[in-house]
Amino acid sequence: MNLLHANDRRGAYPASWYAETRDPLPPFPELRGDTRADVCVVGGGYTGLSAALHLARAGRDVVLLEAHRVGFGASGRNGGQVGSGQRLDVAELEKLAGREAARALWSMAEEARHLTIGLAAEAGVPFTPGIAHCARTPAEVAHARENAERMARDYGYDLIEPLDREGLRALVPSDAYIGGDIDRGAGHLHPLNLSLGVARLASEAGARLHELSEVHAIRHARAAGEKTLVLTGRGRVLCDHLILAGNGYLGHLDTRVAARVMPINNYIIATEPLGNLAETVLRADIAAHDTRFVVNYWRLTPDRRLLFGGGETVSYRFPKDMAAIVRRPMLEVYPQLAEVAITHAWGGTLAITMSRMPWFGRPAPNCLTAGGYSGHGVALALHAGRLMAEAIRGEAEGFDAMAVLPSRPFPGGAAFRWPLLVAGMSWYSLRDRLGW
Repeated sequence: MNLLHANDRRGAYPASWYAETRDPLPPFPELRGDTRADVCVVGGGYTGLSAALHLARAGRDVVLLEAHRVGFGASGRNGGQVGSGQRLDVAELEKLAGREAARALWSMAEEARHLTIGLAAEAGVPFTPGIAHCARTPAEVAHARENAERMARDYGYDLIEPLDREGLRALVPSDAYIGGDIDRGAGHLHPLNLSLGVARLASEAGARLHELSEVHAIRHARAAGEKTLVLTGRGRVLCDHLILAGNGYLGHLDTRVAARVMPINNYIIATEPLGNLAETVLRADIAAHDTRFVVNYWRLTPDRRLLFGGGETVSYRFPKDMAAIVRRPMLEVYPQLAEVAITHAWGGTLAITMSRMPWFGRPAPNCLTAGGYSGHGVALALHAGRLMAEAIRGEAEGFDAMAVLPSRPFPGGAAFRWPLLVAGMSWYSLRDRLGW
């Protein structure tokens, strides 16, 4: 199944609240005919746009190819939460890679957060600080406190405040949670406007962006110094370097990447403006998420709608009633919203890895790729694009530090990863429902 076309119309953003409120940006032309470039970037999400921006600002001739519209995929559909750190917390990173490597990965994630906030400011996209992490069990509350103490003591990050039940309820008035923490360094923004803003900055820097330009085949260079040929329906790009930034949408273009990066779907709804009910949802202009395996995440819009994400399905086809899929977990958190109308519902495809850490790789000579951000991709994807741009410029330390992290392919590779996901989602969904 080609996920680029499984659930969406060609070149049309989904009917999301983000698309309805997006900043204006004229479309970029389809690639027609043959062209030459120093670097060809496949994919117009955060990763590809950041790579194109940083390469163009460094004086490289860059062509970016997007099958639909820039920000069309997860980069324009996600919850808009810009978290601190990596997808795994530092205790898990220390077990995975050792304390020294964990510190380096934390520092890299801090660079990613600062990069994102800086690009948002440059693009005119407001960033609002504050993300609450909502825990369901005493063990999770204790872990939140231990993590906050560890971050302040060992990593010099004192922006996480642990919260008991009453402390959390002062921010997130829901009976579903018994504590957690608030990270004042993390925050939230309009994800599609961030994509469009970075696209505008990349174009202004000289990158050549092409929409409606789906890549159908790649003829990789066989050795250093050879050229790579990238083919779309109506054009071709001959390039010295190739960046694969399609994440969960790469599919057949590179099965080696697909074996390590598994696409999954997630869904978001937007309610009608809540008025006074908004105070029963969030008592500060923060975002929130919880500790379920299939994470619930939410925030309020400027006009006081609730954007709530969650729910799971075991098909790559979006369900006909996405609103119903997400409404159930929303009402588990906020039963008082039972009579509130849902005005928007949309789905998106992100990608995970076995380790839940991004996968950075060199799948062919003069070819770099990064993806599998596992739900933590707003900042990490933008940073991955910059790291790949630096690697092409001969400064590969950051890219190589990520590329050496253990990254096992899914059992059975690209062909058989889906049955594994179905089994895993069913098991963890049961755990969530039982409160384990």
